[in-house]
Amino acid sequence: MMMENLYDVTESSNVNFVGCASEESRFDFAIVYTNLFFGKPLVVCMQTGRSAPMCADDLKDADVLRTRFLVEHPQAAEELRTLLGQRLPTIGSHEQY
Repeated sequence: MMMENLYDVTESSNVNFVGCASEESRFDFAIVYTNLFFGKPLVVCMQTGRSAPMCADDLKDADVLRTRFLVEHPQAAEELRTLLGQRLPTIGSHEQY
């Protein structure tokens, strides 16, 4: 079987490391601002290793955060939504194509 190369890109990018704690939870995230993923930064949970390209529009549903980053408590998901909402850009659907 022959592997087809889809892309091989090297770029310099900005990375924002964010760590904070509340009574319910602790968050350690890296947000990689890149030109890939239709302009969405790559959000990486440093605790679980899970990652996803995300923008502020993706934060409308806190349950999405609970699933993507394995956040157990609803209150912690709301805190995470606030934290990421301050750092992620808003990208209209027309900009993603």
